[in-house]
Amino acid sequence: MDNLDRKIINALQGGFPICDAPYRQVALTLNITEAELLTRLQNLRANGILTRFGPLYNAEQMGGALTLAAVKAPEDRVDEIAGIINAFPEVAHNYARQHTLNMWFVIATETPEQVWQTIEAIEQQTGLAVYNMPKIKEYFVNLKLEA
Repeated sequence: MDNLDRKIINALQGGFPICDAPYRQVALTLNITEAELLTRLQNLRANGILTRFGPLYNAEQMGGALTLAAVKAPEDRVDEIAGIINAFPEVAHNYARQHTLNMWFVIATETPEQVWQTIEAIEQQTGLAVYNMPKIKEYFVNLKLEA
């Protein structure tokens, strides 16, 4: 990742223009071509530097809900458990952790009731207790890379 890649990431975290040619508009602010911007974004995704490029929605403001959840997945079942959990469309992210609760995931649903329905379904399918850790207070973290 070079300085231009960092500038691209920083620029895109501040918002994305809503217009007929948003990539062209972003490219102009970075003094590069639209083609170069698109190529760099594709390379950042292909190299795993960016795992996702898209909008973030505030589910709660839209009437939905989200929560952080975790399980204690036995080491010999980690891949199996991850596959079960990841098959739920309500699971937005799933991460392995070095912790007693070694698999953490985010559940995002259209309604608050669906969070519990999803947790219960995951428990049923995995045979594991799901630890629900709903957000108490929201913090905004803004990552900016040195360019």
